[in-house]
Amino acid sequence: MRIDLHTHSTASDGTDSPAGLVAAARAAGLDVVALTDHDTTVGWAAAIDALPAGLTLVGGLELSCRWNPPDGGRSTELHLLGYLVDPAHPELAVTLDALRASRLGRAERMTDRMTADGVPITWAQVARLSEGASAGRPHIARALVEAGVVGSVDEAFATLLNSRSPYHEPKEDLDALDGVRLVTAAGGVPVFAHPLARSRGRVVGDDAVTAMAAAGLAGLEIDHPDHVEADREHLRGLAADLGLLATGSSDYHGTNKRVRVGGGGLTAPEAYEALVARSSGSRPVT
Repeated sequence: MRIDLHTHSTASDGTDSPAGLVAAARAAGLDVVALTDHDTTVGWAAAIDALPAGLTLVGGLELSCRWNPPDGGRSTELHLLGYLVDPAHPELAVTLDALRASRLGRAERMTDRMTADGVPITWAQVARLSEGASAGRPHIARALVEAGVVGSVDEAFATLLNSRSPYHEPKEDLDALDGVRLVTAAGGVPVFAHPLARSRGRVVGDDAVTAMAAAGLAGLEIDHPDHVEADREHLRGLAADLGLLATGSSDYHGTNKRVRVGGGGLTAPEAYEALVARSSGSRPVT
């Protein structure tokens, strides 16, 4: 079986519609794909309606979280995958609404500051590119590419959208331990997304993973395009020590990133079956 447990659609910051994503997954030879849009499950229904024969869909999401060290040290942004949650779980639904509202307000303020400084993009343009999703930095990046300000989404993130840019604004995140507990309370299975993706910025240490495991973390996303082999080996040892599942994925975003669906990393069937066995919020759809 070929299993990719991390992809994004236009419901967040991908460029494929949910229907287009499942079609692309099947065309790539996948047997199982997880739809894990940022802070939302809104794309699940359209993906299920368009699910091609031979493909199983795992409903999921990717939560924006932050590790806050107990010693009061500097906090670090991280992402948490939540598989097979109950999307109607009251606390989860309220939390996702708040995160999406925060993301939308942040993107609008960043865009307005650029417009005021003469950068030739507008909020109306960014909102159009979000195609009904909660607009965020990837949509601003696409607007910058469309306007000819930068040559690529990657260049936008490296310049006008990085944390040192005058247009940057911190975003609201969940405490990482609260995120683990929330996914578990909603019947889902929490997995730490790309924990050692050093090219994206600061990463947390093993102490954070240990604390998350004590709170109910079920797995680590190890085989990911942003992980070098030495870090993959370290994570495999850490997962074994803590009794965590090891997963793999493409983290596919359509044309926003170079990695194709089903590329960059896959999840072993045994890990997938163990993950599904732990869930109680929803089930995979075939």
